[in-house]
Amino acid sequence: MPELDVCDFFNVRELLSDDERQIQDTIARFVDERVLPIIGECFEHERFPSELIPELAELGVLGCTLEGYGCAGLNNVCYGLIMQELERGDSGIRSFCSVQSSLCMWPIYTYGSEEQKKRWLPEMAAGRKIGCFGLTEPDGGSDAGAMKTHAVRKGGDWVINGAKMWITSGTVGDIAVVWAKTDDGVRGFLVEKGTPGYTARDIPHKMSLRASVTSELFFDNVRVPESARLPKAEGLVAPLSCLTQARYGIAWGAIGAAQACFDEARKFAQERILFGRPLIHTQTMQIRLADMQRRITLGRLLAYRLARLKDQGKLHHAQVSMAKWNNVRMGLDVAREARDILGAGGISTECAPIRHMLNLESVITYEGTETIHQLIVGREIAGGVAAF
Repeated sequence: MPELDVCDFFNVRELLSDDERQIQDTIARFVDERVLPIIGECFEHERFPSELIPELAELGVLGCTLEGYGCAGLNNVCYGLIMQELERGDSGIRSFCSVQSSLCMWPIYTYGSEEQKKRWLPEMAAGRKIGCFGLTEPDGGSDAGAMKTHAVRKGGDWVINGAKMWITSGTVGDIAVVWAKTDDGVRGFLVEKGTPGYTARDIPHKMSLRASVTSELFFDNVRVPESARLPKAEGLVAPLSCLTQARYGIAWGAIGAAQACFDEARKFAQERILFGRPLIHTQTMQIRLADMQRRITLGRLLAYRLARLKDQGKLHHAQVSMAKWNNVRMGLDVAREARDILGAGGISTECAPIRHMLNLESVITYEGTETIHQLIVGREIAGGVAAF
């Protein structure tokens, strides 16, 4: 009988190519050596470890699925594995890379002009320029179509007015991909830091994603040239397609957070002696750990299948919604369970589960709430009839 890997119950790793395994191992070492030693303190003191950006760029993480322009051109399995390992470190690290890659570089690559691609993508891949994605608004939330930010054509320029909320990397971003209503529908614009009328400020007092920069963006008669508009981005489908890219990465990332929590809970149960025997020798603990691993295994298999569909060009956005819904809920439930297993010590940032649990409270909300993803899946089941 072959030996069973209790952290990879269905041997998903065997389905990976040698290159995919090598990339996962490389990012895992980076997380172990560079992220985990500092991330608890970063979370506690609300500091994003920006010193890691050059190293992430050197690893080829930023915009890694794009072809050319200094990008690595990896497949979507590799991208998913990278997101999984980064979120095993912290959701804030994965969020930064997800926003840079899927919400900023991808729309420039997909909807931008050749001039925009040449100007921004090499610099962003190298980590020398940071991006942010401006879609969510203070009064908008899930109803992206109700955005109030608008852009008006004046001569050869566009004048943008409005505000965006809950924007990752907002105050550190050199370039903002901003979505605004125009007379011809929703359009995307590239707004550079320092443009008159464009300001950003950090959102304080967060109890989640504390090792991540979260900001508000304000546009007061911000004038940008026509060359700053993404020429191929037409309608709300454009920003929503960007979210599909990012949600895909989130579905993988949540597995990493869950795995980190499971590993710590299992180790604690092995070492904790209670009533004369290791805690892991009790029926209750074995059942709890088994259920955690069941959830993680199902999430891993779901993400793996999603990745192969994406690489084959067969992906449907509702499949991404199901994976994001399932895997983030799984990650949050596993993190809460692990926090409880660790007892009183589980509330300390010296332990990973409370940090992951708090982070995932944001992840389950952003880029489509759990309810929105349930309704997206439900719409497909109902033959395309939307209930929202």
